[in-house]
Amino acid sequence: MNDPVCTFISDEDTVLIEEAVRAAEKRTAGEIVVMVVASSDNYPLANILGGLVSGFLLSISISLATDMQSMWNFLGFFLPSFVLCNEIIRRNLFLKRLFVTASDMCEEVENAAFGAFYKKGVWNTREHTGILIFISLFEHRVWVLGDKGINAKVDPSVWQEITDGIVAGIREKSHVSALCDAIGRCGDILEGHFPPGRDNPDELDNSVIRGH
Repeated sequence: MNDPVCTFISDEDTVLIEEAVRAAEKRTAGEIVVMVVASSDNYPLANILGGLVSGFLLSISISLATDMQSMWNFLGFFLPSFVLCNEIIRRNLFLKRLFVTASDMCEEVENAAFGAFYKKGVWNTREHTGILIFISLFEHRVWVLGDKGINAKVDPSVWQEITDGIVAGIREKSHVSALCDAIGRCGDILEGHFPPGRDNPDELDNSVIRGH
């Protein structure tokens, strides 16, 4: 199975994004981290719900088609149908998405973004000026998080504007350009409030973080 993250950003794309991060960070004491994940959660309940609904409908269809409509025959059809449909939905992201609500996806992406913010050390810069750009492909969601140092000086609507720009770029199939523009915008914001000092160490790795 193709890795959706590698499909979304090629090695050449990764080089461009990392160059954009380095260029932005040269202008500021802040740090910018880009993370792209295939999904923010496995959504096991979606597999179960999809398996139940699809297995139920398939079992009814088999019962009617074979004229074997007793309860015992139905149950005999339902168990293998549930197992089959559960596995198909687990493997097929398009089908799985049908059984996940938008609110659940938003919640999982937010949780995953905050988790990554701490696990990847974005919070742990000298002046608390780290910014995480988090993209979750399955959910079609983007989350931009700033640490408390920069958040104290920037209105939250700024992060939403950056998020909207990336989302628009993804929809227009120009996500790499949109992401590089977003990184540049983050650099502008950081430069205005946290210009580089005499020593401007690169506190966080500039590599694009890939997750599953």
